[in-house]
Amino acid sequence: MLKSKQAIKEAKRMPLVHIDLIEGRSEEQLKGLVKDVTASIAKNANVPEERIHIVLNEMRPDRYSVAGKMASDK
Repeated sequence: MLKSKQAIKEAKRMPLVHIDLIEGRSEEQLKGLVKDVTASIAKNANVPEERIHIVLNEMRPDRYSVAGKMASDK
C-alpha cells in the first residue's frame, strides 16, 4: 500500500534517536540526557518535542570493547 504524501511528510518529522551507553548511569542522568537531546533536536531540526523518540540501549561493560580490550577491563 502506498503512503499518502501527508503520511510521508509526517514520518519525516518524527526523529528516532538511538543512544548506546555502557550501563552505570543513574536514572537522573538518563532523564537529563533525554531531556537535553530532545531539546537540541527540537531546536535544530525544527521538530515538536512530542514527535521525538529516543531509545536508550545500555550495554554491560563486559559486552563492549575498544581496540581489542573489553570495557570491563579498564
